[in-house]
Amino acid sequence: MSFDDFEIDYEYSEEIQQNDPAVERVTGQLRVFFEEHPDDVYYETQLCIFFEKDFFHWVTSRALKEMRLNNEIGSELQTAPQNVSLRFYFHRRNRYWKRQAAEIRKIVQTFSAQPFTESLGLQGESMIDAGFPRIGFMPLASEVRSWNGKVWTQTGHDLDRVFSRDGLLYGTEIKNKLGYIEQNEFRAKLAMCKELELIPLFVARMMPRSYLYDVITAGGFALLMKYQFYPYAHRELARTVSTRLGLPVDCPARLSQGTLDRLLNLHLQKLQRINQN
Repeated sequence: MSFDDFEIDYEYSEEIQQNDPAVERVTGQLRVFFEEHPDDVYYETQLCIFFEKDFFHWVTSRALKEMRLNNEIGSELQTAPQNVSLRFYFHRRNRYWKRQAAEIRKIVQTFSAQPFTESLGLQGESMIDAGFPRIGFMPLASEVRSWNGKVWTQTGHDLDRVFSRDGLLYGTEIKNKLGYIEQNEFRAKLAMCKELELIPLFVARMMPRSYLYDVITAGGFALLMKYQFYPYAHRELARTVSTRLGLPVDCPARLSQGTLDRLLNLHLQKLQRINQN
């Protein structure tokens, strides 16, 4: 089961409000999008990712819901094997959408199977474990719930890693997934870092700007990869997901030096500020 592919429940987001102008803006863009692609079919997470540069996922999700309730676009919720639920959207003139939906559902079932989603999590962690030491970030611990005599007991969460460089300690959370880290989990991980006196460091494909603001306010960083990383052995599946669904997936052998340099520059800037105080 992959929670990336369930219909997004925007009601849990505190950022969205009634009559949100962002919903109106993305609705206008969605109308144009469906007019330009009248013969194509999409599922909800796919559309949210297409528009994520300018709109939070939950804003696009709300706009899609309002459009389907107003009968502006066609929609159907399907539940496939493995309890993978997909909300499809298509132009109302598209009479032959079911064949495309079946093709999409088959692809999504493949990358939503539990063994594969587990391998994605391990792939993200392995790439971080191999890449961070190249810029001097040394791993000190994994699956961390206590540190330096302090213990996190408020939830059952843990931090994926603790990395150290130049005396600074980073509580690190690694998310190799298409969707955002869940809001409750994000807040718990931030609170854990504060409780354990660790600098928060989130590594993810994408995070909303509101999350980024909270991380920066807490004195930490977010390293955004822009892509979900597939194991190299699944490069053909990655190619299919990328070309057929237009989703940001890739299977590089290692983290690029440019990605690592972004983190190193953030660290050095923080170190400089600390030394100046």
